[in-house]
Amino acid sequence: MSEAMSSELLKIANVNKRFGGLQALTSVDLVVKKGEIVGLIGPNGAGKTTCFNVITGLYTADSGNFFFNGQTYNPINVEQVLKAGIARTFQNIRLFKEMSALENVMVGRHVRTNTGFFGAILKTNSTIQEEHQIKQRAYELLDYVGISEELALQKAKNLSYGDQRRLEIARALATDPLLLALDEPAAGMNQTEKNSLNNLLKKIQQDGTSILMIEHDVRLVMGLCDQICVLDYGQVIASGLPDQVRQNPAVIKAYLGYQKEKA
Repeated sequence: MSEAMSSELLKIANVNKRFGGLQALTSVDLVVKKGEIVGLIGPNGAGKTTCFNVITGLYTADSGNFFFNGQTYNPINVEQVLKAGIARTFQNIRLFKEMSALENVMVGRHVRTNTGFFGAILKTNSTIQEEHQIKQRAYELLDYVGISEELALQKAKNLSYGDQRRLEIARALATDPLLLALDEPAAGMNQTEKNSLNNLLKKIQQDGTSILMIEHDVRLVMGLCDQICVLDYGQVIASGLPDQVRQNPAVIKAYLGYQKEKA
């Protein structure tokens, strides 16, 4: 295996997806290398969320090749995606709102535990010990994302918007992902919250987790990401370093809304 291939964590190639008469994705290629933050951007309706949903098992691609961590990857459902090592958040926050912040993170952690059905029913010593470890890890992750211990027992619905966003990231991190897929993590945040998010994502990267993110805040993306992929009408129109993408005429045209040149 070449050095370039060994550095690739996620690679999708020639991915296509159609919904009835709408071609949502056309021959999409995307690479996330180990240790990178990669931004997936584009105008509204560009196909970003469809691409995300295909990668994370919510949609099934019509065709294409998927590779993750050196192996063929088949994202046919969410369970397979989690097992492979990919965790995601959503543009619209999806927390268990009546559960505490702590319980939300513990739910995420349970996908990496060994307790079986009978162990949970009988409350064996190993089950009790594992449950204690799950709770301890959940507290650690809440602290990691900046949610204080006194808020840990608050219902998720009572947390501030920014804390709910951070809680969703903590729950995703509880699955020990190799790749964290974030769908518009800064949506609805004020500038102070965005600055805090920026610092958190850099810390996650430094601690060894790669990140793929959709984000409409282009300034945030340009300052944070190592590589950027730009979609427009379901096709990749540019990819590369932030400065390269920023100056690409096709990207400028797509974002400024100029009429496409006729073929």
